Amino acid sequence: MAPIDSDDNRTAGEGEEQRAGRRKAARYVVPVAVVGVAAATIGLVPALADSGDPDLPKVTAEQLIEKIAQSDVQQLSGTVRINTDLGLPDLGGLESGLMSGMSGGPGSGGDGEGSAADPSAKLTALVSGSHTLRVAADGPDRQKLSLMENAAEYSLIHNGKDVWGYDSQSNEVYHSTAPDGAERPEKDVPATPKDFADEALKSVDDTTSVTVGGTAQVAGRDAYRLVVEPKQDGSTVGAITVAVDAETGTPLKFTLTPASGGAAVVDVGFTKVSFAKPDASTFDFTPPAGAKVTEADEAGAAAKAPEQGRKAEGDLAKEMDGLKVIGEGWNSIATFDTGARGGLLTGAEGGDLGDLGGLGGFLGSFGDQVKGDFGSGTVFKTRLVNALITDDGKVYAGAVTKDALVKAADAAK
Repeated sequence: MAPIDSDDNRTAGEGEEQRAGRRKAARYVVPVAVVGVAAATIGLVPALADSGDPDLPKVTAEQLIEKIAQSDVQQLSGTVRINTDLGLPDLGGLESGLMSGMSGGPGSGGDGEGSAADPSAKLTALVSGSHTLRVAADGPDRQKLSLMENAAEYSLIHNGKDVWGYDSQSNEVYHSTAPDGAERPEKDVPATPKDFADEALKSVDDTTSVTVGGTAQVAGRDAYRLVVEPKQDGSTVGAITVAVDAETGTPLKFTLTPASGGAAVVDVGFTKVSFAKPDASTFDFTPPAGAKVTEADEAGAAAKAPEQGRKAEGDLAKEMDGLKVIGEGWNSIATFDTGARGGLLTGAEGGDLGDLGGLGGFLGSFGDQVKGDFGSGTVFKTRLVNALITDDGKVYAGAVTKDALVKAADAAK
């Protein structure tokens, strides 16, 4: 594992057990381009749940990463607050309609008759706005996540082989069977501080500074702050902070702040947490009387029905076949060619993108027009992830600045 910056020196004479721990810990830190994409899916909490700087024994950054890696909490329950602040323009609900129409799958409201309780559709609500989640876990066979929204509730329950999704607003139920050995129901987006920390702490290289940034209290528990920062210029990421429970090593809070300053782009954390065994009844579920129950196999068949949806998915898959990553670490940029030679945003011939032409002109009004050796194109910006779409249909995207995208496109010319 590459060196880790720390204010403390490592002690001499470390044994094989500690070296093994470091190897395991290396799985837990990621290059920033990946963090940027993950961060685009979820949340913000304005501040740590509790104030105060507890007096804890000193640890090095490496020891704290090892503590996260070695954490084996099997039982917990609590409340998590989530919000997203990517700085996207307000499209007046248009973005929701576009996503629904494009998916054509279960719960999308498209041609396929799916279920409003399908987790693959329901949990995408976490990509924007403020949310409150209740979570509970009791070992690998029992987990529950409940999303509280406007006096309604959506719950995803894994109990043994059964996975249930229930939407109280529509009184619909989605049921599937988890494969043997599954640790929890699949989710399309991360939902707890640990989900984010596991993705954000998978590899450390020499483009990254990792330090211990003091202590804090989160949800009434003493915690260390692990601070991850880019050493490279050109990244939109300012810093990532993970509040790590001092006793158990469980991530209690994950915060990503942008290099441009201001409020956090991503900040998801517990406001209440307990590591006691949840009551067994927490994971019990029986479909309410009169509820519409959709089995996963039925939903899958409905999702495959629309021919147009299958064609669109196939086109996208072909476009993504040529996906490449250029650069390294925090300055990694994903690039691919859409094949839209007349310009992706104009829908000209060669792209076979249907009605995107009219929509493209609308979307183009939100971007910055740029020129370079590559030609010309449009840069779409958020506070974290930016994307350059060139007039000849190439896409460059990453947690990097506009100038970095233009430089990458010029170099690829």
